Amino acid sequence: MLFSLITGFYTGFIAWRIFGFLQIPSVNGLSSAWLVVLGPVLWVLGVNLGYFLGRWLAFFNQFGKFTAIGFTNAAVDFGILNFLIFYSNSASGVLFSVFKGISFVVAAVHSYFWNKYWAFEARGSGVSGQEFFKFFSVTIVAFFINVAVASIIVNLIGSRFGFSSEAWANVGAAGGAAVALLFSFTGFRKFVFKK
Repeated sequence: MLFSLITGFYTGFIAWRIFGFLQIPSVNGLSSAWLVVLGPVLWVLGVNLGYFLGRWLAFFNQFGKFTAIGFTNAAVDFGILNFLIFYSNSASGVLFSVFKGISFVVAAVHSYFWNKYWAFEARGSGVSGQEFFKFFSVTIVAFFINVAVASIIVNLIGSRFGFSSEAWANVGAAGGAAVALLFSFTGFRKFVFKK
């Protein structure tokens, strides 16, 4: 419960600040500041849904926590990226690529510790270089899967069902993230943090 509240709170806080930076003060008339409250509520509900489903399939106990951590990692990634863009006033070119690299690495390190100690409860072992290398290897492969699936949906399949190209780009991103999420979970569970 405590970890759900913590990760949900700072995910909501980061999202609220990103919306402010992007000058999106409200969504459908509702202030984006509500994300600070909504984040912890959604995280607690999601993790508890995982525990509930875990009564029948044990992996859902970890999957609920893993998903909450995944959304939190995305917030960390986007938060750092937007922070660097804000302070440098540079959102393209070589600096953008450097910023994206920095934000990815920080989010990956964040992901490692939360997944190790909360989702997969691998507390018996300290932080080892071999374990972190395995973790980062799975993360890099998931990154390429994410980009490949999203690119196939957007560039090869193309916009369908009356979606605008911008909306379809988000459909592609969601599809890529979903496939990568399943790969990451399996890789972390079976290869990195196996008990």
